[in-house]
Amino acid sequence: MGKIKMDLEFAMENDPAATSKWTVFWTYGGFNALFRHRFAHWFYKHGCKFFAFLIAKGTRKKTGVDIHPAADIAGGVFIDHGVGVVIGETAKVGTHVVIYQGVTLGGTGKQTGKRHPTIEDNVMISSGAKVLGAITIGHDSKIGAGSVVLKDVPPHCTVVGVPGRVVKQYNERVEDLDQQKLPDPILEEIQRLNKRIAVLEDALDVKGCRYSITNDNDDIKNDDTINKDIKE
Repeated sequence: MGKIKMDLEFAMENDPAATSKWTVFWTYGGFNALFRHRFAHWFYKHGCKFFAFLIAKGTRKKTGVDIHPAADIAGGVFIDHGVGVVIGETAKVGTHVVIYQGVTLGGTGKQTGKRHPTIEDNVMISSGAKVLGAITIGHDSKIGAGSVVLKDVPPHCTVVGVPGRVVKQYNERVEDLDQQKLPDPILEEIQRLNKRIAVLEDALDVKGCRYSITNDNDDIKNDDTINKDIKE
């Protein structure tokens, strides 16, 4: 019951829409999925696997959250909305972890043994992210929405992209768990390359392409020479 109480309190802390503990307890699908998983996990650990899977099946049908009864989930976890969340058999989730809808903590291949991720404390996994394989997500890290993470992530890091790329923010702890305030390493690299190209063009006295999407001239669409250049 201690873990259930921690789940309830953590949900209240992380969801501004939560008006009361009673509302969370009776109406939140993510909380309900964790509540039921606590019992399924107990049955699984005590050899009553049939009842454990039966509870898990009911949880999946009722909440849209699929958690294997063997998954080791600490207290103080919040699954926001929850629909589409999948947590595999050997997954391990630490305390103060926020998981948004559509997240998968899955395995790779058909090997036995540890094949699902370990999520350490104080981690946020944003909507639609996929964390696959026997990897570790370090504490106080963020996984950006839609990211596909296939490698270990050090503590205090942010991961974005497909495949996921680690972006350290000044090598300091990330305090604000906001899934919108994430860097875009691909865009940053493109911007860096554009700056280098601009410097080279200036040094060689070469004008940029007049039809570039970065061109400030909005009237080029009406230029009659465009069609002629395309034909040539």
